[in-house]
Amino acid sequence: MVSPDTVHWGYLDSGLPPILRVRSGDHVTIDAISGSAEILAGVDAGFDILPDYGAVFDRHRRVHGPHILTGPIYVEGAAPGDTLEVRILDVRLRQNWGFNLILPLNGTLPEDFGETSRVLHIALNIDDMTAQMPWGANLPLAPFFGVLATAPPRAYGSVTSLIPREFGGNLDNKELRPGATLFLPIFNEGALFSVGDGHAVQGDGEVCTTAIETALQGTFQLVLRKDLRLKRPRAETPTHYVTMAFDVDLDTAAKEALRDMLDLLGEKAKLSREDAYTLVSLAGDVHVTQLVNVNKGIHVMIPKAVVHF
Repeated sequence: MVSPDTVHWGYLDSGLPPILRVRSGDHVTIDAISGSAEILAGVDAGFDILPDYGAVFDRHRRVHGPHILTGPIYVEGAAPGDTLEVRILDVRLRQNWGFNLILPLNGTLPEDFGETSRVLHIALNIDDMTAQMPWGANLPLAPFFGVLATAPPRAYGSVTSLIPREFGGNLDNKELRPGATLFLPIFNEGALFSVGDGHAVQGDGEVCTTAIETALQGTFQLVLRKDLRLKRPRAETPTHYVTMAFDVDLDTAAKEALRDMLDLLGEKAKLSREDAYTLVSLAGDVHVTQLVNVNKGIHVMIPKAVVHF
């Protein structure tokens, strides 16, 4: 599904023509790639290079952000104010390598690494799902897509894929693995869903700028929700409810994600805001999703077992 006709590089825009039209409830399998010609130039001979890369690089140039996104996909009947329920059914590696970047004046510690520029190519063992690090460690993989988005409001025009916002985008939330469901607000007719930024594994924070970036294939079920109105993305895993928020100020992001969780607990368990506030303090967890995408991310998680009893 990756071709010059199905991708857009580094931006989201409500004016992009859809590459596919689906009905609510349909399943769709999406391929995506990550990287640039400069990053591929240093790849070892033993690593697989998908033909997708050359075809895309021949026709496309980066606009705004770094992510090569597949989409958008038009969902029949979707309208502004609705919610797109994205059920993440499967995520698989498409290649046997990935890369990690440290870039000058980027990351969480730009003062410490202001002159560091490093591209680290990392072997991925698809059979046992591990990454072979250069210093000898084997890291277990947990692949997920960093960018999942509906199109931004039309008034925004073309926006960078780098910064997560109310329409989703570069969420970099490692909880969005197979079995999870993401809920995205819709701002345009058709929702216009795009996906990319494949990660083989990432820790909360994504502190040095990137995860292990790689090419992935994902299978999703796209469900239109006209009964749900959201200000920001939410998610569910098999075991937890998750709220998310983003801001240049981490405290502001934390407050907004927490307020959304209090709202969620009012909806799911009919708790007062006081009782919900107490429950999150006792049983919830506030995670720093990422620190490196201009708008920093916070996600609040609470076990479903303490909500439904």
